[in-house]
Amino acid sequence: CLSGLIFEGEGDCGVYYRIRFKYDYNIKFADAFANEVNSVALYIFDENDVLVEEIATTDKEALSTGTFEIPLELDPGSYTLMAWGGLMNEESFDLLADVQVGVTRREELQVKMNRQRDQSGRALVSEDLLPLYHGKMPLEVTDEPGTYTETMSLMKNTNTIRILLHELSGGNMEADKFIFEINDDNGLYDCDNTLLNDEMITYSAWHQSTGSADIDTGLKATTGVSVVLAEHTIGRMRAGDSPVLHIKNRETGKDVFRIPVADYALLVKGNYRKDMGDQEYLDRQDEYTMTFFLDGGEWVSSVIYINSWR
Repeated sequence: CLSGLIFEGEGDCGVYYRIRFKYDYNIKFADAFANEVNSVALYIFDENDVLVEEIATTDKEALSTGTFEIPLELDPGSYTLMAWGGLMNEESFDLLADVQVGVTRREELQVKMNRQRDQSGRALVSEDLLPLYHGKMPLEVTDEPGTYTETMSLMKNTNTIRILLHELSGGNMEADKFIFEINDDNGLYDCDNTLLNDEMITYSAWHQSTGSADIDTGLKATTGVSVVLAEHTIGRMRAGDSPVLHIKNRETGKDVFRIPVADYALLVKGNYRKDMGDQEYLDRQDEYTMTFFLDGGEWVSSVIYINSWR
């Protein structure tokens, strides 16, 4: 008995929890965590919403293995786990709280999009934003020995918007001739990922280029058109409060058109997603390509392509 032989069959009587992550809240319903998420910060809060542990990693190799998990050793009790993915040294987004174990409360973990100021004082985002992800889940820790694995699902907050302008009247188009801007007040995220009141942000295109393409005229012939491509990265979109795309002619200062981006994006949910809520669709879909046709610099508003849908 003194040598402990009576307990040799017990094995390890510790209580271990392992937290895995998945990013399957997307339009494909497939886990893309290993391919897309480059950093994770996990925060554990007790039943009083006070931080008890913070664990963060930017190890891309470990995150991309498909088996990445964070081990936890917690006392029995009720916890809330929250994660921000993609902060990556706060290059595009800034965690507002000065995180301290035993001090920081869950509601303090807000994230703000970094922005610059132009000469008029407008908030401006002109760079390609790094992807931002959010996750939250409850965790009940027992005193029963064993290893328990739980999985947290993440949601992506950033969206890529590509705008294609086709000129139908002939002639070459110049990318610098147009000013592409998207305006929305969606740069401040609460701890539960809801959008808080924020100033209006102007997202300017971080990439503009020209090209050409052939269009089938429907008369057994094709015609060449000149194309301008502009790419934006914006924050989370909300159903019923759409960001506005504004395109202007730089030379004349004249508006080419303005459209509500989210409202137009929802036009192509399609039959297979008709039972999906508008907000769920906007949260799952993260890339939109919108093609507009111009005739002599004026928008031919009878035709628009969004993600290949006419």
